[in-house]
Amino acid sequence: MMIVPLLLVVSLSLIKGDTSTTSDLLWPLPRSMSFGTAVYSLQPANFYFTSSGPGSSSNIVKGAFVRYLNLIFKTPSPFYPGGGPATQVVPSLDVYVNSNSEVLSQDTNETYTLSITGGVGKITALSVYGALRGLETFSQLVYRSNDGGFAINEVIYIMDYPRFQFRGIMIDSSRHFLSVNTILAHLDAMSYSKFNVLHWHLVDDQSFPYDSVTFPNLSLKGAYDHTHVYTQEDISHIITYAKERGIRVVPEFDTPGHTQSWGLGQPDFLTPCYSGSSPNGEYGPVDPIEDATWTFLNSFFAEVAGVFPDTYLHLGGDEVDFSCWQSNPDIQKWMAQHNFSDYGQLENYYEQRLLTMIGDLGKQYIIWQEPFDNGVQVLPATVIDVWKGDWQGEMKRVTQSNLHAILSTCWYLNYISYGEDWPTYYACDPQDFGGTPTENALVLGGEACMWAEFVDSTNFLSRMWPRVGAVGERLWSDQSVTDLSNARTRLSRFECRIVARGIPAEPSSGPSYCSYEWPDQEVAL
Repeated sequence: MMIVPLLLVVSLSLIKGDTSTTSDLLWPLPRSMSFGTAVYSLQPANFYFTSSGPGSSSNIVKGAFVRYLNLIFKTPSPFYPGGGPATQVVPSLDVYVNSNSEVLSQDTNETYTLSITGGVGKITALSVYGALRGLETFSQLVYRSNDGGFAINEVIYIMDYPRFQFRGIMIDSSRHFLSVNTILAHLDAMSYSKFNVLHWHLVDDQSFPYDSVTFPNLSLKGAYDHTHVYTQEDISHIITYAKERGIRVVPEFDTPGHTQSWGLGQPDFLTPCYSGSSPNGEYGPVDPIEDATWTFLNSFFAEVAGVFPDTYLHLGGDEVDFSCWQSNPDIQKWMAQHNFSDYGQLENYYEQRLLTMIGDLGKQYIIWQEPFDNGVQVLPATVIDVWKGDWQGEMKRVTQSNLHAILSTCWYLNYISYGEDWPTYYACDPQDFGGTPTENALVLGGEACMWAEFVDSTNFLSRMWPRVGAVGERLWSDQSVTDLSNARTRLSRFECRIVARGIPAEPSSGPSYCSYEWPDQEVAL
């Protein structure tokens, strides 16, 4: 058995709104729960976590114990006037973990149960990552009682697991660079709302900040400058930090379009565009007919496959402009030799060859919907990322083809408007397309997207949070959880909680306040 004691306490308080039920402290809402009438106190100087079961020695669990002691007792906690006097002390919380595996994948089981009754606290989880989810729920239930102490209401049981296995957020670090610290803070916030996939759109036309060991010129010439680069050490740190919070990192290297920055550091990779019979100095998508292209891609993705341990890579494939291919005489000649009559066939050739290559590297892949729409023959394990307008029809077509799907269309958070927009995100259900049970089972979940044309480290966190929490609950909680009024109450509490935990979340609704405002200290000049 492993025990982690608490050594230091900071006494602060947090309030937003009126007295509410115990479940109003929770985001996302658990699958099923029952609360009793007893109130228990927690004594910060003496409270501790213990671990038991086959996973008791997990370093991820041990690290989470230290982290959650700090989150519970060293950051402001919700003030809950209706809790009543405590009748008993809860001295500890035991976390039973039924597996010692720390493998994090699409199939990881995040189920947990939680009870706090008779002064005894217990989490039971099937995996170390289920234990993390249970610890987050426990941390949200602790509040400040009227006497200023820490308390928790009786939990007869919480039984919880996610509705979807893929609960992601896409971040874009090409159009504007995001600092490592910003990404780490974002991962913290993701763990507070039980997201489990960081889709990292690393590179695009505008810049190439990935520091490749095999091809260093890609970032030397393709990044904005030498300071706007993610080193191998940065990437390893982000991946480890994410895993410690139960979050997979799925990188996206989008080709054959969106590759202008690649061409700066990799000569002859992009297709030369022509005006008439002469090159015009511009370049289009990846040149798919040159052997050197495929030699480069194989070496590059072999490196990527080793750097990013997740089973999946996101390969993009969206918004390919055919005009440069159409202008190039070498492309035209090659197509005639191969009996290709339209440029969709050329795209199909590129995508099929790329996807086969990625499969040979031992990876599975996610692609934006365009290759599927254009008839590319994909492997059965392909995941289609649906992002265009008629998403219900697209989800139906994808799943009718016996392919897995994730939904992005509803959740482009870079679009902003005056007033509340999170209810629109909350109302979107990835399975709302009239699918059969078999088709619905092929929906892995979805992801919110924050494209970065107008977002950088100065506004990324506040624009993302707490709005994206609406997506988190839709992907975690039961399909029946749709009460907007109740969600508004709980989201406002979630907003205040993550502000107190160091996330500069913007207001989720109209006039309101958190007693801990951002920043709640003088700024040195």
